[in-house]
Amino acid sequence: MGALLGIAPRTVRELAGRGVVLRAGRGRYDAAGSVASYCAHLREQAAGRAGDAQAGLTSERARQAREQADHLALKNAEMRRELLPAAEVERAWTEVLRDIRARMLAVPARCMARLGRLSPSEGAILDEEVRDALQGAADAS
Repeated sequence: MGALLGIAPRTVRELAGRGVVLRAGRGRYDAAGSVASYCAHLREQAAGRAGDAQAGLTSERARQAREQADHLALKNAEMRRELLPAAEVERAWTEVLRDIRARMLAVPARCMARLGRLSPSEGAILDEEVRDALQGAADAS
């Protein structure tokens, strides 16, 4: 029966124990019935309707295959420099944002110097507005 189905004798015995392969006596099997039953069993497995233990194993194998494919896709994207390490991105953005903050904080002083007619209290209002805008942006993130 194993040669007919292309499986090991031990697997034949296991399948016979589960009723997938049909026994016709000691060490004998119903060939036509067993082939039909085995094919139905394989169709059930392929459709994901196998028994709980088998369905769990099939599901786990599919999940493992997806994980391996995702891992490979990430590695390939990393090699093509489509992905960067988070620390590297964070470091670059920190520098950009630090520069923007410094430039924004300098706006009130530059306005006072260029316009010349702003009072210190008006400069303080501009400074307060810029700081409020920066704090609002920081709070939103």
